[in-house]
Amino acid sequence: MTQPAPRSASAAAGAMRISIFSVQDHHPRHPRTIPELYEQVAAQCQLAEQLGYDTFMVAEHHFHEYGSVPNPAVYLAMLAERCKRIRLASGISILTFHHPLTLAESWAMVDILSNGRLTLGVGSGYLKHEFAGYAIDPAHKRERFDENLAILKRALSGERVSHSGKFTSVDQVQLQVAPIQQPTPPIYCAVLAREAAYWIGRQGNNLLCVPYASVDTFDQIASLVSEYQRGYAESPEASPQSTPLSTPQSTPKSGPKGDVMVCLHAHAAASDAACRERAAKPFDLYVETRLYAKSQTYDDIMKSGLALFGDTDTLVDKMIRLYDMGVDHVVLLQNFGYMAPTLVHDSMRLFAQDILPRVNRTLADRKPAQHVT
Repeated sequence: MTQPAPRSASAAAGAMRISIFSVQDHHPRHPRTIPELYEQVAAQCQLAEQLGYDTFMVAEHHFHEYGSVPNPAVYLAMLAERCKRIRLASGISILTFHHPLTLAESWAMVDILSNGRLTLGVGSGYLKHEFAGYAIDPAHKRERFDENLAILKRALSGERVSHSGKFTSVDQVQLQVAPIQQPTPPIYCAVLAREAAYWIGRQGNNLLCVPYASVDTFDQIASLVSEYQRGYAESPEASPQSTPLSTPQSTPKSGPKGDVMVCLHAHAAASDAACRERAAKPFDLYVETRLYAKSQTYDDIMKSGLALFGDTDTLVDKMIRLYDMGVDHVVLLQNFGYMAPTLVHDSMRLFAQDILPRVNRTLADRKPAQHVT
């Protein structure tokens, strides 16, 4: 077997990285079947690889049109065959709903099939109908998540696991398949509440966040990242003696700050007016299906700033502001609300071929560098 594929050019030291996130929201009122949606998302992954995006991330959702991939490991295994360089990620794998050994086996297989390109985003879930469907009390979700994450990490690392817990018991079990990335693939913990970012850092975990659901304004992203970094600085992982989470070829932690992925809805166009014409209706449709969340329209999100919508100059400025907040990896949610694939592809190209190079040239020209933490 060949060595894991190296990180993309956008992941160069001191530069900002961009990735893609797809919720795979399905809208039965429109004439697009789920098989057609799966093919459209796969084509976007292939284009992202051609354009040099760092990672392609897919969500896990159940029992509602908000998301149409109930098993991201299955979908990512398919993408691993079609795409040979881009990293593949779950955003997120919901640990609360599944036995941690089953998840460990599935994700070890994805890492093997992708030749060491898996990034594992994990979370506890938040949608009421999903907990109801699985007959799991959401009041216990944090305890379930913590317990299952600990077992998952141990199993992926090759340990023979014994555990007697509140929700799961395991007696001397060891996986017969091991991920290529050792001791485990990179793991990112998702948060919705800003207050949870400190605890994710305090536990020594990497952070995945969606500011749209976590804070009220664009500028508040800085406080979310700062809270995470404050917690991470107090964790054992911040010690100089701590072992890096990932192999040299995979996405690493960025030293004592840990690693942060920030996900924002995004669409780039030739002008702000063109962006509104293309993205406003799809964004509003997406929000209609996003249960139990802030009901923000396109106009609302433009006021809060919690999206990357606009012309290329505007988006270059916002990306640099994110870097100055301590964010050097931005995950772009560009496929949403039944947006036409041609428009999704146009925006993907603008971010990769225009916006990101300009951002990284600006950062490279700074004397001294202004990456504020």
